[in-house]
Amino acid sequence: MRLTPDNDLTARAFARLDARLTRETERPVALALSGGGDSIALLRLATDWARARGRRVLALTIDHRLNVESGGWTAFAGEAARAAGANWRGLIWDGDKPQTGLTAAARAARHELIADAAREAGARVVLFAHTADDIAEADLMRAQGSTLGRVREWSPSPAWPQGRGLMLLRPLLGERRGVLRNWLAGQGADWIEDPANADPRFGRSRARQALAGAAPQAMDDARAQVGGRPTMDGEAMARVARDIGARTLAAALVCVGGGVTPPRGARLQGLTARLKAGEDFAATLCGARVEAASDGVRIMREAGELGRSGVVPLVLAPGVEAVWDGRFAFRAEQAGWSVVAARGRLASLSDADRAWINRLPAATRGAWPVLVRDAGLAPVLASEGIERRALVVERLRLALDETTHEDDLISATR
Repeated sequence: MRLTPDNDLTARAFARLDARLTRETERPVALALSGGGDSIALLRLATDWARARGRRVLALTIDHRLNVESGGWTAFAGEAARAAGANWRGLIWDGDKPQTGLTAAARAARHELIADAAREAGARVVLFAHTADDIAEADLMRAQGSTLGRVREWSPSPAWPQGRGLMLLRPLLGERRGVLRNWLAGQGADWIEDPANADPRFGRSRARQALAGAAPQAMDDARAQVGGRPTMDGEAMARVARDIGARTLAAALVCVGGGVTPPRGARLQGLTARLKAGEDFAATLCGARVEAASDGVRIMREAGELGRSGVVPLVLAPGVEAVWDGRFAFRAEQAGWSVVAARGRLASLSDADRAWINRLPAATRGAWPVLVRDAGLAPVLASEGIERRALVVERLRLALDETTHEDDLISATR
């Protein structure tokens, strides 16, 4: 089925970008650029929008070093970005590649590299060129047993902690892949066709072939599936209602637990069912402890799970923000400081610090961060010249669609 060029594509793309992005600011908008047809179309549309709205675009291309042609593809993407008027940066996924799970590992590395580069440049939003066809393919893959998450127009970066404070915007999510290519052809534009897209060894390629020519289904409104919002209990704990939806519970667990991958499947559904049944219990999932009692349901970091995960001391370099356990960001003015878990050090705290930490539930006290200097002095909860920023509330806010615009992306409390 051949799709004709769509003269309204530019207007629709501009409307979606206008709905989410700030105008007239020096802060750049980042853009993931592979050099394929979808991303080249997004590049041209986004740079046209940016010129009209007083913004800059930073295009980021990842060379995964998985194909002998990848260097040429990266060079092509750089030339295309500069020709469109965007700044450009090429990034490389170095190191050994896994023998199994290569596609997932490459996807995770891509998000991490893009998030680091975007944050370094001062961007708050990264544009991705997913289309309606990508949604249909992912739906088919999930039906066949894949654990792929759902793609949404506006969602937080899945890289953590690299993507803290970053949102992903997919302004072409309602468009067909064929429409974009016909639009590009009408402009005389070139793009890359990755042979992996037709390789039946990959699940995405098999799904693409199975759905060739089929009309994609309408997008779901993910916000309708969220359920009741958690409320924060201090800096790093949350309280939830017993009738909480599975997606909201998953978000609360991964944010409070400081991890990367939200829980899915039978364990998540079982935990949700126990809450709705009114049971009183304690359970651990995704590094977080759920305590359900007559006075409510509280979620906290499980100190025992933190110990089993092997969180190593975080050495603070002067003036550089670093993240500990996925939950707190620290910045020190001077060298010599490290962040460690309070577990095994509670008795060494001062009377005042111990009195403060004893207000926390017993199961999470050992998971609280404490500061040590040159491994010689007693641990302390805080010190002059060290800034601590709690990340849980900000991360949870983004995960549960409580932001709708770039202007909403504020930093968490310090």
